[in-house]
Amino acid sequence: MQRQLQIVFRNMPQSDAVETHIREKVEKLESFYSNIIGTKATVEIAGKHKQQGNLFNVRLDITVPGSELVVSRDMHEDVYVALRDAFDAARRQLEDYGRRQRGDTKTHEGELHGHVARLFEDGFGFIETADGQEYYFNRDNVAHPNFDKLEVGNQVQFIEEAAAEGLQAKRVSVGKHQFPG
Repeated sequence: MQRQLQIVFRNMPQSDAVETHIREKVEKLESFYSNIIGTKATVEIAGKHKQQGNLFNVRLDITVPGSELVVSRDMHEDVYVALRDAFDAARRQLEDYGRRQRGDTKTHEGELHGHVARLFEDGFGFIETADGQEYYFNRDNVAHPNFDKLEVGNQVQFIEEAAAEGLQAKRVSVGKHQFPG
């Protein structure tokens, strides 16, 4: 980190234990994203709850190249739980930011279409697409209707997944308008 970590306590006394905990959490964040420029952690008592006592808010302002990530976790009666939740959210944001910077974005393949080519009583079958490609599926991969109502020739949509045995169809479904009651 290029700038010194800032820790601010509002409406509460400074705590060495909480400060040490924050420093450890920031060090761990740097293992997920090493280009953090600076971090400001603000811990405050937001108010008192009738049954629970003090409620803590945690806000993290994390400066990274070209952006600032802000995480705010509100109202928890345990300061360490509030810190955990805030730093977990910050870690996810940093991982996403790092992926975007590297160009590693998750791609979600679109659904494919085909027809049920073969069904077997053992609870599996094959789907054939228009280009002649076949995809294995089993009863656990069928989303709608259940496997027992499928018939050879049903038009289906599915998501492709590569498996050790070859291409598989996941989330197989027949459109409601295509499947008679």
